[in-house]
Amino acid sequence: MNMHSEREARGFPRGQASESEHVEDSPRQAAGSFNGKDAPAIAGAALKEPYYRPVGREAEVFEAAYRARMAVLLKGPTGCGKTRFVAHMAWRLGLPLHTVACHDDLTSSDLVGRYLIKGRETVWADGPLTTAVREGGVCYLDEVVEARKDTTVILHPLSDDRRILLVEKTGEELHAPDSFMLVISYNPGYQHILKDLKPSTRQRFVSLDFDYPPEDVEAEIVVRESGLDAAVAGRLVRAGRRMRRLVDSGLESAPGTRLLVHAAALMKEGLGPQEACEAAIVRPVTDDADLHKAMMDILNATF
Repeated sequence: MNMHSEREARGFPRGQASESEHVEDSPRQAAGSFNGKDAPAIAGAALKEPYYRPVGREAEVFEAAYRARMAVLLKGPTGCGKTRFVAHMAWRLGLPLHTVACHDDLTSSDLVGRYLIKGRETVWADGPLTTAVREGGVCYLDEVVEARKDTTVILHPLSDDRRILLVEKTGEELHAPDSFMLVISYNPGYQHILKDLKPSTRQRFVSLDFDYPPEDVEAEIVVRESGLDAAVAGRLVRAGRRMRRLVDSGLESAPGTRLLVHAAALMKEGLGPQEACEAAIVRPVTDDADLHKAMMDILNATF
């Protein structure tokens, strides 16, 4: 039986990441540097820095967890910067990033790997988690509580001091290298109602809380990401923060910073504020006529 890695089967040699694993923005200054020291970047790491505006000491805590070979849990509402933060930290540490968007049908095979039929051969294809453990890098499981409970159990021996991944189908016991880091995230604001992480899972992770940044920082992010005029961006952020209060009136999910950036980008392309915000903020978060009107009233009063 011939056994090949998934990346080799897809035409990517070991250590080389596909373009989808890179987030690029501004030029990188020093590959793999952190805390003022240079660390050699692993092949496949992003070469350009994903923009992220720190709010506190989240970067320092993340770096300390990496050096201590500990897994990290990110908690926070949708659109507050968790995914961008992970991309930024992977760049900062000089590591490849393997991102998995978790969902109800996600199985352990989707993470670990499976045998595939390729021509007349049976080929073993590593999943993203196994690839990260073999080669090093950050494996980021986004919205992990959406995955099936039996899927998250495989993370236990990988996220405690054993740092091993059991690949039952191949009989392998993989020991994670020092360059491997497991990061998971979820939104406790709405997901805890129906789903939550078991204490036995949560207590294996260093935890970081995320929220929407302060108003002045959020305006800075919107300007940086969209190129919109600072004064207009400030009004947009104030409107967005007023809309978030509608959660108390039945709005299921508050508009995050990501949606404000989307609206700003449309405004930068020539759309009026109301039209841009309705398309990028109001319609994506609600189908309720009363909430739609309330949000448009906020926009009309702001612009």
